[in-house]
Amino acid sequence: MPLAGPPTADERPDERSDERSLDIPLPADDPELFEFDLRGLRVRWALAAARSPIGTEAMTGADRRAQILGVPSQRLMEHAGTAVAAAVKALAVDLGRWGSGRILILCGPGNNGGDGFVAARRLARAGADVVAVLVAPAARPTGADAVRNWDRLQGDHRVERIHAPAARDLAIIGQGIEKASVVVDALLGTGIRGALRDPIKAAVELVARARMEGIPVVAVDTPTALDLSSGEPSDPVVQADLTVTFHRPKIGLLTRKGAALAGRVLVAPIGIPPEADRG
Repeated sequence: MPLAGPPTADERPDERSDERSLDIPLPADDPELFEFDLRGLRVRWALAAARSPIGTEAMTGADRRAQILGVPSQRLMEHAGTAVAAAVKALAVDLGRWGSGRILILCGPGNNGGDGFVAARRLARAGADVVAVLVAPAARPTGADAVRNWDRLQGDHRVERIHAPAARDLAIIGQGIEKASVVVDALLGTGIRGALRDPIKAAVELVARARMEGIPVVAVDTPTALDLSSGEPSDPVVQADLTVTFHRPKIGLLTRKGAALAGRVLVAPIGIPPEADRG
C-alpha cells in the first residue's frame, strides 16, 4: 500500500479554522486515532497541514506562547508523542510489519526524546513491543516533561528501557537491527547547532544501517541534523521514510534537500492555539 500523499483540494480545510472550532479531537484525546491508516491520519490532520509553513524560531515562539496562554507543556508533548505512535502503527500496518518485530525508538535527552518516550508508551498500549533508548551521556533526560515520560515507561512489560551513553552502547544495540519492525528517530528536534557528536552521531549512523537493511524509519518533527528553517543537513543526517512534524508544515521540510530526507510528511496538531502564532 502506498504511503499517504499530500492533501487533495477536497481534504484541505480553511487555514483560519482550528481543531476546536471543527470539533476535531487532538491526538491524545482521539479515541479512533489508532484505527486510521496513513491516508486517514492525513485527512484527520488536514487542518494542520493546510497552515502556512514556519521555521524553527517561529515554532519555538508558538510553543512558548501556547504555554503562556495556559497550554501545559506536558499536554503538548502528550499530543506530539501520541501522533507519532499512531503514524508508526499506520506505517507498520501498511507495510505488513506490525507485530513482526520490536519497534526501536532512539531518543535524545530533550523534548524530542520526550516525544519518543510518549510514543513508546502509546505504542505499547496499542500492543507493540518497544525498545526505548535514551541516547545521552547522563542517565536521565534533561527536561521535566521528558523525565516524567521516561519514568512512566518503567514497569511496562512491553517496553524495554535502555541507556546508551556512548557509541559502543549503540553498537551493541545495533546487533540484530534487521529484526526491528520500525526505527523511530526521536534524537534531536529544532535545537541542533553544528556537527553531531557521540553518542547522537553513533545513533544517527545506526539509523542509516537500519534503513540499509530495509527497516522503515520514522522521524519525530524533523530528521535529526536537518535544519527546519533552511532545509540544510549536517553530516551525518537521518534519512526518513516518514516524518511527523507538529502544528504547521516546516519550511525546511519543503526544500529540495529537506523533502528528500523527510520522506512523506504528516503534520499533526498538538493543541497550540491560533493566537500563539501571533507574536
